[in-house]
Amino acid sequence: MNLTIVVVGLSVTSSWGNGHATTYRALIEALARRGHHVTFLERDVPWYREHRDLAKPSAWTVELYQSLKEIPQRFGKMIRDADLVVIGSYVPDGIAISEWITTHARGITAFYDIDTPVTLAKLEQGLDYLSAAMIPRFDLYLSFAGGPVPGMIEENYGSPLARVLYCSADTDTYAPQRAEKKWALGYLGTYSEDRQPVLEQLLLAPARTLSREQFVVAGAQYPDEVVWPANVARIEHLTPKHHPGFYAEQRFTLNATRADMRALGFSPSVRLFEAAACGTPVISDRWPGIETVFEPSREILLASSPRDVVEILRDMPEERRRTIAENARRRVLADHTSDHRARQVETYYAEASVRRRRKAPQLPASRPMQVAQI
Repeated sequence: MNLTIVVVGLSVTSSWGNGHATTYRALIEALARRGHHVTFLERDVPWYREHRDLAKPSAWTVELYQSLKEIPQRFGKMIRDADLVVIGSYVPDGIAISEWITTHARGITAFYDIDTPVTLAKLEQGLDYLSAAMIPRFDLYLSFAGGPVPGMIEENYGSPLARVLYCSADTDTYAPQRAEKKWALGYLGTYSEDRQPVLEQLLLAPARTLSREQFVVAGAQYPDEVVWPANVARIEHLTPKHHPGFYAEQRFTLNATRADMRALGFSPSVRLFEAAACGTPVISDRWPGIETVFEPSREILLASSPRDVVEILRDMPEERRRTIAENARRRVLADHTSDHRARQVETYYAEASVRRRRKAPQLPASRPMQVAQI
């Protein structure tokens, strides 16, 4: 089964302030290795244009577009003829593009929600990239959140088929490296207002207590108002090729979860898988369903307070630290590589195709005004 796949996503060319990039790259590389022909369509915007860090892919294609009208003008035939068309969360003008795709694509259509908890929390208030009315029009809803969430999307929003598609680690890129340990604890992630309290509690507060230890935070868009302890180094941005080396220099790394993701649960971040693949033990905040991804105390360490983190950093024997890291890496290799996700996409595509053959979808009429805008 060699599929022609079109993905319309936020950005694959730049990882600056954007966790979607490594998620898309890992998945698409794996799909291409499995013989599928993938084209990624990305809106060309200044903040990603100025920070591009994707080497030209050899087995798949990236196409940049400037405006909404280019979707049908330049890529209309490609989208109509594709076996699978996927549009992701946070795509500019996502609702209008989704209406056009679900009206004109002849193959299976899917919405890939890399931000499912945020989407579900704010859907009724109104989003630029998805409306509740659009969900039943997609053959397939690929959810960043697992557990009961796909069932909720089917029951509450009328999705004909919702399935979990977690992020993953590209184990060709994210692998252990030998390096001197510079930092007791580090964190890699873009600033988010609702995630900052976790960073304050589980990294900055322990850093103030363990003043002789060194800590590090890497990521863009942190405001000037953040007060960094003297023993916390700051790195503005790291491209993905530097992530494995960064993790190798940490004794432990922190996984800090956004509020909506923590509340909904079953929503592991891409950094969680990538850090574990690099063989760095992870200290995470607690959220429902984390035990379905990594086994607490054996593959991951959970913390609720600064004291929990301080005790881990100060008291954990080195042999146990390494064992937890090794267990987590084995779990990634067994369950959470990009090849696992590519195989899931194939399975879900087949499932959606069977469903379509058995029952032709009854699609509501598109909204003429937004379709006409394209």
